[in-house]
Amino acid sequence: MIALISGKIVYKGISHVIVDVQGVGYRIFIPLTTFYELPEAGQIITLHVHTNVKQDAINLFGFYTVQERDLFQLMISVSGIGPKMSMNILSGISAQELLRAISSGNVGKLVNIPGVGKKMAERLILELKEKVIKKMMMEKMPAADDQHQAREIIIEDVLSALVNLGYKSNVARDALDKALRASEEELGMDQLLKKTLKNLAG
Repeated sequence: MIALISGKIVYKGISHVIVDVQGVGYRIFIPLTTFYELPEAGQIITLHVHTNVKQDAINLFGFYTVQERDLFQLMISVSGIGPKMSMNILSGISAQELLRAISSGNVGKLVNIPGVGKKMAERLILELKEKVIKKMMMEKMPAADDQHQAREIIIEDVLSALVNLGYKSNVARDALDKALRASEEELGMDQLLKKTLKNLAG
């Protein structure tokens, strides 16, 4: 299962992008919230991916943040809500607003999203409210062990992305270590990847 893709944007559209990873072009469907964050074609991008396997197709759904991907995966677990509708919902509301609307049971906020009726809004709240509240609590109060584990995951994801881009593992690791040493604050995955790529380019 593909969970992360890093590569050069060769096509940028409202509903999908094509990302070149070592000569292989991956078509990845995206919500509008991700589209607005994308750099121009020709630039490097990292997307968190959900792989959807059907009998006649394998579709990739990409997101600028892990939070969006997690929300997408929660929504497709709800009866009657598939990938297309989940992407539509994420295109019509930010991840933070969606989390707040579901956790507070705000049906009115949800029905303002194009394509979402009252029954669907109520179903989202009924099936996801407890999961969303738990998710919000974990994001606000990470334990020290969780923070360390999350940091290690980010570092491994960046290293994997660099190897996918064609860099040798030892070269990528040296550039990554240099970026970590030069950073006085905790960096997100995208920031760390950009700093490491800058080191490799220099």
